[in-house]
Parts: sequence; structure tokens; C-alpha cells
Amino acid sequence: MIELMYPMRPAPVLPAPRAGEEERDRKVSEEMLPVVDASGEVVGQAARSYVHGGSRLLHPVVHLHIIDRLGRLYIQKRSASKDLYPGRWDTAVGGHVGYGETVAEALVREASEELKLFDFNPVFLDAYIHENERERELVNVFATIGSFRLRPDPAEVSEGRYWTFPEIEAALKNARCWSKFKGLPPLYQRVRAYNVAFFRKRDPAQYRKALVHLIEETRQGRMYGEWNDYGRLPDD
Repeated sequence: MIELMYPMRPAPVLPAPRAGEEERDRKVSEEMLPVVDASGEVVGQAARSYVHGGSRLLHPVVHLHIIDRLGRLYIQKRSASKDLYPGRWDTAVGGHVGYGETVAEALVREASEELKLFDFNPVFLDAYIHENERERELVNVFATIGSFRLRPDPAEVSEGRYWTFPEIEAALKNARCWSKFKGLPPLYQRVRAYNVAFFRKRDPAQYRKALVHLIEETRQGRMYGEWNDYGRLPDD
């Protein structure tokens, strides 16, 4: 793992104070995170909202993969109340390193908060920088294997279960397919969805055939059939 190196005195709070404003005058009421360079040296501290607000300040996070004795991977679904990626499937345990914490301390804390997991032996796998248009994270990845009794905290996790790797691969394919479908013209989406749903109770065999056809065509990025509803389909 990349060990964090804190300065002897508290690191400066970012962003820098405005002209005429003393750093000590600023009231910080939310969680503070260490700002680091790629080697793990702490060069500042910033509020969680600031590092996620487009500043792209590099900050450390931890991820823990949990694997059972059957080789299945535990994945959690993030609570709908989360400010980042609510309702998305995610790593078993993941979270920020708070200012003053070590990476190991943050890993233990996050595992206990999210899954009530206390007794486990983490193995370090990798560290890398993840970045997008809004933020940059120094990700420390760990894994543990065992027969654990996991108890997700509803405030953190809406659900979770062990997945086989074929199940994960199938889910990823379906997610990519759905993303492609939502990128097609809205009227086409409406007509195709209605056509497939029409057979759901009337002819289950035809329903499955129509659904498979729609999925395969969408995966190839193709539209098919007539898709002018002439105003006849219900809006919902």
C-alpha cells in the first residue's frame, strides 16, 4: 500500500484563504480529507465537498474485495442516500481516508461501518490513480478470503450478495446494452419497449424471442422495424 506521510504540523487547508482571510477564521464543519501527491506525501487537507466539487485534488481512498471459499465476489449496492453514485453496485467496502488516518486504519473503519466486518486479514493488491472530470483518487486495493457473516448498514448499503464471475460478466454486458438503448431516439425506445411488453402475458415464448432480438440488435448498435407510433401508444 502507499503509506501516507503527514507533516509534523497540520497541513494547510485548501483552497488557500482569500485575501484578508486568516486560515484559522474559516469554520470547517464537514469531513476533512488529506490531499496527497502520487507518493503519498500529505501536502494539504480539504473538505470532502471540495475534493468532489471539481477541484481534482488527489486524495486517498481504500477498496476491499471480499471473496468466499467458493470463489464468489461480494458486491454491495450503495444506499440511495449516498451523495456519490447512489443505487450503484460497488466494491464490497470502499471509502475515503480521513485526515490524520493511515490507509490501514481507514480500511478497518470502513469495513466495520459498512458491513460490520471486524475480523479479517487484508492482503494488499495494488495502488493506482483514478480520475475523472471532477475528482482524482489515490486508490489502495485490498482483498480478503473467508467465510464472513456480513451485516450491511442500511445507511451505507441497500443490499449486497456474493456473485459468481459469470454473473458479473453477464450483468456488465446487460448494463452496456441498456446504456446503448438509452442513447437511441426516445420514440424508438418507446415503440420497441411497447412491442416487447405486448407479448409478456399474451405469449411468453414470443416475449422471450422479442426480448432477445431487441437485446442482440441493441448490442450491435442497430435499430430495426417500423418505429412511428402515430400517436397511438400510451405515454407511459
